[in-house]
Amino acid sequence: MADVQPLRGFRYAKEKVGDPAQTITPPFDVISPDAQMRYYQRNPYNIIRLELGQSNPTDNGLNNVYTRAARTLAEWRLDGILQQETDACYYLYQQRFSHNGQAYTRTSLLARVRLEPWDARVILPHEHTRTKDKEDRLQLLRACATNFSPIMCMYDDPQGRVRRLISTYAEQPEIQFVDENGEEHLLQPISDPQHTALIQDFFAQRQLYIADGHHRYTTALNYRDELQKQRRGLDAQDGANFMLMALIDVDDPGMLVLPTHRVLFDLTEEQLHKLTEQQLARYFSVKKVAAATDEVMLEELARVGSQQPALIIKTAEQALLLTINAQGEQLMKESGHSEAWNALDVALVQHLILETLLHITADDVAAGKYIRYMHDTQQALQSLHTQEAQAIILLNGIPFRQVRDVALADDRMPQKSTYLYPKLITGLVINPLW
Repeated sequence: MADVQPLRGFRYAKEKVGDPAQTITPPFDVISPDAQMRYYQRNPYNIIRLELGQSNPTDNGLNNVYTRAARTLAEWRLDGILQQETDACYYLYQQRFSHNGQAYTRTSLLARVRLEPWDARVILPHEHTRTKDKEDRLQLLRACATNFSPIMCMYDDPQGRVRRLISTYAEQPEIQFVDENGEEHLLQPISDPQHTALIQDFFAQRQLYIADGHHRYTTALNYRDELQKQRRGLDAQDGANFMLMALIDVDDPGMLVLPTHRVLFDLTEEQLHKLTEQQLARYFSVKKVAAATDEVMLEELARVGSQQPALIIKTAEQALLLTINAQGEQLMKESGHSEAWNALDVALVQHLILETLLHITADDVAAGKYIRYMHDTQQALQSLHTQEAQAIILLNGIPFRQVRDVALADDRMPQKSTYLYPKLITGLVINPLW
């Protein structure tokens, strides 16, 4: 199954750059232009210069964000800003954070993982990818031949074998710092030959499930295939056959998947009528939520959702708690998707409400019509008060086991289903592809 290997990673030399918090960033795809500028100004060695460089009006084929990243990478290696490990190792990486007043620790193992085609069913996706992101990341790979950030993958470890082994390395981390969001990051290399052999043997019997980073994985496959054609083959251990991953136990208590709520706007009167109690009762058991605080309403959604798929449709006038009825179950069986997909609350929204009742098409969604997506629950509720929304659909977070089941069924999640919190950071460990 999965070929998960230790790597001789590059890391910042602390004596050269100081506080690691000054050199890291979030993943490239969540960095706004303002944040990009802020990271540029924060430290001359911030990873932003490699991962998401600034474009200039005079850029051309020989001088652009990608060639500048390659030049900067070479200079930092030459100057000892980035230093490579002497021995190949795995890295225990922990993120300590809080959400809604509760403390979490998410534990992952950084490793280089052999690329496998999707049809090999060794590494499984759960969503579709975006062409724009893939093209940008491919150009960066061509220029730098380096993974600056890991993608997030999950694995099954019901007996806790890896969890117990790597937990022994958590007591005295080599790197420990707090980032700009107040989240703590801890890193400890694992180089003991006996332990690295046990880890590699464990994963040789496992499938991996991509949680975040589908576009970068697809890009890595394309990059590897390009090199194979150019060189008329690659050695099995060539770095281009691998990519950097953060591997997380499906049952890790710090694996937090937050909901993405649906905010509806510009609906016609006919569409709004479809969201009434009478119309929704065609496919759902409908319960009016008593006029109480938003907090109580959300607690009720969480309570019911822990037992079965559930959602709340809220307008300015009322809030309705929905669970699927027999007629809705029958219609879900005709969705053309797997049983795992049909069991998702977000799939009920997609198929029964958006497509069947409101007749909102995939083209409508692609054009940005009728629906906005919000992670922040209070922001979604506020959109009703400000009349930016006519209705909102509130959801619970999806346990990653359900995401895994969709991947195992060779299916794909509905759009904007998962929001993994927090993101992995960029610049902690760098993986050379040579």
